Amino acid sequence: MPDLIVLDGGLGRELARIGAPFRQPEWSALALIEAPDYVSRAHGAYVGAGADVITTNSYAIAPFHIGAERFTARGEALADLAGRLARTAADAAGGRVKVAASLPPVCGSYRADLFDRRAARPILEALVRGLAPHADQWQAETLSLIEEAELAREILGEDPRPLWLSFTLRDEDAAPGRPCLRSGQPVADAVAAAIRLKAGAVLFNCSQPEIMGEAVSVARETLRTAGADMPIGVYANAFPPQPSDAQANDGLSAIRADLTPEGYLAFARDWRARGASIIGGCCGIGPEHIAALRDGLR
Repeated sequence: MPDLIVLDGGLGRELARIGAPFRQPEWSALALIEAPDYVSRAHGAYVGAGADVITTNSYAIAPFHIGAERFTARGEALADLAGRLARTAADAAGGRVKVAASLPPVCGSYRADLFDRRAARPILEALVRGLAPHADQWQAETLSLIEEAELAREILGEDPRPLWLSFTLRDEDAAPGRPCLRSGQPVADAVAAAIRLKAGAVLFNCSQPEIMGEAVSVARETLRTAGADMPIGVYANAFPPQPSDAQANDGLSAIRADLTPEGYLAFARDWRARGASIIGGCCGIGPEHIAALRDGLR
């Protein structure tokens, strides 16, 4: 079994928890704009908890969060700041920690129906320009459909750094044994696309822990059938099931009481047994959960 890579947890909820400026619609970008020291503190907490990879606070740097006018004026500079803050926190760990540059679904989280390739391209290009000087790898995440992954690869082109593709899964009506993206596309097709796009890893994030295990198993079998060797990863959220018309970060969803660090670790052990070698957390999963993963899975 491949060595374990521990990711960080959710940045937005951690920023809110430690008292950073936090409101809709800016979400986690507000701390970047008004009080970036809080972003550094959040990164430091995850490094201290034992994360091997920390993710830039660039997920909410998109027009539907910060407004089109602000994005045009400051989007690239904010991405650069997000990259620099993560880079500084990683470097303080003496080279042990890598920086993953977050490339979000810039037309709307969870909303495959809102994806517009033509509109998304210049937004992602600005994020890539700002993040590029600071990243060890790219992390296109919370992807609801395969076309979002294809656009990320197209924009990055021949950039030699690994591209990790992370897909979000349908929560509320997923058929047993047939996990699918929020677009309805089968997980097997997403994994096949990751192979075709020469991804460095395929992951599943921002969905219920209960449905992640089946996705890992499908991914492992798809890779085996294709004769491909690619790490599989999971970072679930701590929300109740989200309906098909939900939009991520549309409000502060409740956090499940059962997903304590020990409760989350129990799910992570199953993902690890099924073949996942990259494990962390998404919304509502904090530094204490990451410390539990580090201690419980190693």
